Amino acid sequence: MPKPEMQIPVLELSNIHKSFGGVKALQGVNFELSPGEIHALVGENGAGKSTLVKIIMGVHQPDEGEICLKGSPLHISSPLSAQNYGISAIYQEPTLYMDLDIAENVFMGHHLLFPNSPFINWKKIHEEAEKPLVKLGKKLDTYAKVRNLTIAEMQMVEMAKALSMNSNILIMDEPTSVLSQHEVKDLFDIARQLQKQGASIIFITHRLEEIFEIANRVTVFRDGHWIDTKKIVDTSQEEIIHMMVGRNLGDMYPKTKVKIKEEVLRVKGLSKTGIFKDISFNLHQGEILGMSGLVGARRTDVGKAIFGIEPADGGEIYLRGVQKKIQTPTQAMQLGFAYVPEDRQSFGLVLGMTITDNITLTILEQFVQAGLINSQNEGQRAVELANQLQVKAAGLWQRASELSGGNQQKTVLAKWLGTRPEILILDEPTRGIDVGTKAAVHKLMGELAAQGVAILMISSELPEILGMSDRILVMCEGRMTGEFTREKATPENIMTAATKRSEVL
Repeated sequence: MPKPEMQIPVLELSNIHKSFGGVKALQGVNFELSPGEIHALVGENGAGKSTLVKIIMGVHQPDEGEICLKGSPLHISSPLSAQNYGISAIYQEPTLYMDLDIAENVFMGHHLLFPNSPFINWKKIHEEAEKPLVKLGKKLDTYAKVRNLTIAEMQMVEMAKALSMNSNILIMDEPTSVLSQHEVKDLFDIARQLQKQGASIIFITHRLEEIFEIANRVTVFRDGHWIDTKKIVDTSQEEIIHMMVGRNLGDMYPKTKVKIKEEVLRVKGLSKTGIFKDISFNLHQGEILGMSGLVGARRTDVGKAIFGIEPADGGEIYLRGVQKKIQTPTQAMQLGFAYVPEDRQSFGLVLGMTITDNITLTILEQFVQAGLINSQNEGQRAVELANQLQVKAAGLWQRASELSGGNQQKTVLAKWLGTRPEILILDEPTRGIDVGTKAAVHKLMGELAAQGVAILMISSELPEILGMSDRILVMCEGRMTGEFTREKATPENIMTAATKRSEVL
């Protein structure tokens, strides 16, 4: 007997297999999305989530298995085919055209034309582009170039693009990773509104607390296998973590007690006109100094200024009591700094290069002999660093673009650890990576601190700030608004400082 119409999944994938060379990305996985459902998909990086999304979006074709839309088998041959079936995806990293404006991006691939004409109605496009942005609670100039937007604003443009196509199946891949708490709340309100209108949403996140707030069901993948699907009301965060990693995770924040030694860095009155003002703090050997704040606090700008990417125009920087003028990243590296950026794909990696090439990029001069690179020595060092960070890949010849988010982050870390830094700036070190990799990164931070590395950790995640920091600095709108010891730091006083507005810069 056929299922009643209400019970027919809007999207169903059965016994899906997919391999890349000798790597089995998916092995007989199942996934079912009901009408009007928000269904969370979770798993460690490399579990197969991204591969499944790419199959749904027509980027990859399954080696085996069946895809059904409302009970009928279908073949999704391309992203355009997926779009025609009413399926859209919002990826973790923006997939926008940086030199086009917002309206052009929103209507890319489905431009509005004048009636009975092949010409684009640009006025209509800009008028219509405002509607999904207003629906998202975001007022943006539709003529603004995308490259001038913040990452959070780019995410909103991605959402507006999906909404403009009237998609009834929406895949959200880490949509909250760059949003403030207020923006996350707005996003969840929008998701619930779309759900009430009959849309079905696949919600992928590494922030497990979010799925209990927004999802109806959760499916767990591990190592390319389907593990289980559960109603949210019938499971717990602890159970989901256990299913994801196949073991008891233990302490997510393995903060070991390290003897904090002498001061290595002092920042005094650091300022950049219109960006941040009068930033002062010190950092000691073996210390993990957390820097907290909401989106727009300008923490990243401070990190970039210290590392010489976008130098400050006022203030002083001292290393072990000696004033230094840092105008370029090369100068910073020579002084013992390393910097892991927030946006690993745009600024941390050369995606078209191999893992080996990326890891040795900062230390290439070590392998030069008679004007040529000794590939054997380079490869040996890359293997050592990749093993230290437990980078999972088919081989170090694999391109960085083919790695999962967690392994991309490990590759960036390996690249900078190769320089043996004295001061390590980590900007959102665990953004968009799974709980298992997060624990590994946190453990590595503790080990580096124990070895005497001074760490400045910029993070939007309160549990990470509270769990890993020896001291915590808080910024709001380009100003330092709070400083707390580990013992006195609480979520309440950090959030109070993070919303403490000051005069205009």
